[in-house]
Amino acid sequence: MKKGVMQNDMVIYQAKSGALELRQDLEKETIWATQGEMARIFGVNPQAVTRHLQHIYKEKELSKKATCSKMEQVQIEGKRRVRRTVEAYNLDAIIAVGYRINSVVGTKFRQWATKMLRQHITDGYTINKARIVSHYQQFIEATKNIQQLLPDGATIDTSDVLELVNLFADTWLSLEAYDKNVLPTKGTTKKRVELTAETLAASLAELKVMLTQKGEATELFGAERAAGSVVGIVGNVMQSFGGKDLYETAEEKAAHLLYFIVKNHPFTDGNKRNGAYAFVWFLHQARILDTKRLTPPALTALTILVAESNPRDKEKIIHLVLTLLLGAKK
Repeated sequence: MKKGVMQNDMVIYQAKSGALELRQDLEKETIWATQGEMARIFGVNPQAVTRHLQHIYKEKELSKKATCSKMEQVQIEGKRRVRRTVEAYNLDAIIAVGYRINSVVGTKFRQWATKMLRQHITDGYTINKARIVSHYQQFIEATKNIQQLLPDGATIDTSDVLELVNLFADTWLSLEAYDKNVLPTKGTTKKRVELTAETLAASLAELKVMLTQKGEATELFGAERAAGSVVGIVGNVMQSFGGKDLYETAEEKAAHLLYFIVKNHPFTDGNKRNGAYAFVWFLHQARILDTKRLTPPALTALTILVAESNPRDKEKIIHLVLTLLLGAKK
């Protein structure tokens, strides 16, 4: 039998349909319940549960070793914190008991379980409506969060915002974290990625050729407003003091490269496109993100978010980009 600690934080739901929802986090492997808790679930006395478990194990329907665990249960009795060792049973055992219980609740449970089993056999899947509703609400909330980060009048299609939400899905970006400025401030990839004005200019020149051939750019595209603009941006991104880079990680460098090109307007035309391209190009060089996940609509939304953000929110925007990069690596 496994050993562990069981806190008294189990919540038991018995729906009218017969469906059971139990909340108990133990290494996220399964749900555990004591005999007393199973008795409450099915509306019977603990002795009935004990009797059914004995039969289940005697008839070898289940293995006690695989489905039962010795656990230390923590209870508050008066002002004392009391620990007792109890036997807890996993979801397989709970279901097996449910099929044997002779009670109104037990009958409803069996009817519901049989219905779910039939659906799974005939359709090949079962649907947890409560979980779908919960995840849908989370998704809608995440969408609202991203949309609220956009400045008034920002011209970003809803579909683009949804693509951006998908990138942030791993981190469930919250407005509270953004407002309190507690988003990540550092990256994790400390391997040095070479970036020079020459290599960046060559990469952006390839972009210009590609767009020109498609008729999507003119000679003004990518033309520097002032000589040395790109050199200055690269210098800012790669600057160091005392032999230590100001932006220590590749994620920080990528985020600042995007920000500086988009916000500093080094080019006569195409600052946002050049900034987005440089961002993805650097990520590819650093090999820190599967750029296939960074879809064109999502990249468009992120770039416009940077472009239309208030300069005073620079650090928040940088941290926002870091949130995306760190989440996408998980």
